[in-house]
Amino acid sequence: MREKGIPTVDLSKFVHGNPEERAAFVSELGKAFHEVGFVAVVNHDIPKRLVDGFYTASRAFFALPDGVKKKYEIAGMAGQRGYTSFGREHAKQSQVPDLKEFFQIGQEVPEGHTSSEPYPVNVPVTETPEFTLLGRELYQAFESAGAQLLEAIALYLGLAPDYFQQYIAYGNSILRSIYYPPITQEPASAIRAEQHEDINLITLLVGASAGGLQLLNSRNEWVPVLPEADEIVINVGDMLQRLTNNYLKSTTHRVVNPPREEWYLPRLSIPFFLHPVSRMRLDCLPACVTPDNPLHYEPISAGEYLDERLREIGLKK
Repeated sequence: MREKGIPTVDLSKFVHGNPEERAAFVSELGKAFHEVGFVAVVNHDIPKRLVDGFYTASRAFFALPDGVKKKYEIAGMAGQRGYTSFGREHAKQSQVPDLKEFFQIGQEVPEGHTSSEPYPVNVPVTETPEFTLLGRELYQAFESAGAQLLEAIALYLGLAPDYFQQYIAYGNSILRSIYYPPITQEPASAIRAEQHEDINLITLLVGASAGGLQLLNSRNEWVPVLPEADEIVINVGDMLQRLTNNYLKSTTHRVVNPPREEWYLPRLSIPFFLHPVSRMRLDCLPACVTPDNPLHYEPISAGEYLDERLREIGLKK
């Protein structure tokens, strides 16, 4: 464990390594997800020029006047495509809105594909067209890296290596660009993102423009997550925790406000929430139900679970 607060793994050892290196990676990733729920990944093959370009395009979008941005806030979309204005989302256990606004890009299924998912169309931004184009390219790069990580997790769980692939191909994943504006007055009990767990299978996060991310460890202590340049942070979501009957940990995390002298600094963050198709069952894997770890969850599909959680966080009525 390094001072960044989470273990580090090298994805190239799994993608390009020999059998011993691949097996070691599977063990390291599985152990990290079981014990911590978070891991930093190096050599992930997500191009730096793509990450940097999308950060620049995101800054340009969020700098647009509120009236222009609100053109891209689509009624009835539950925040799943386009823009969501400041103060709309809150953690499931809180009614105090987070101090953020965001934009979401979702899955696109080729015309004629047999997918039965009724995905809404993405929302192009005419004022900053590179935001839309780079976002779609980054989405695909995250999908590729996420699929490799889930292949390793399938092996760790004793499943077929392609177990997740059948469910994440054209899955309901989301790329979210989050902007936390400068803090201009004393927040009324709100922080940039209140403590929460993610809904999806895994989340892939490229380094934010400022610190503040913390996780709650097994000793009930808040620990700063401090990835190094060009690393991505991966964490287990509730869907994967549910599937494994709590064997893999969906760890509580939050984004705290900066010290008062840094209130003037905004924060930009780019997470990719890797979701399966709605039909995937999240019923606990039989191998994860034991006398020492009895069944914790009722059967449910990914689509049903997502709908339930979107209502809890205030995005769906």
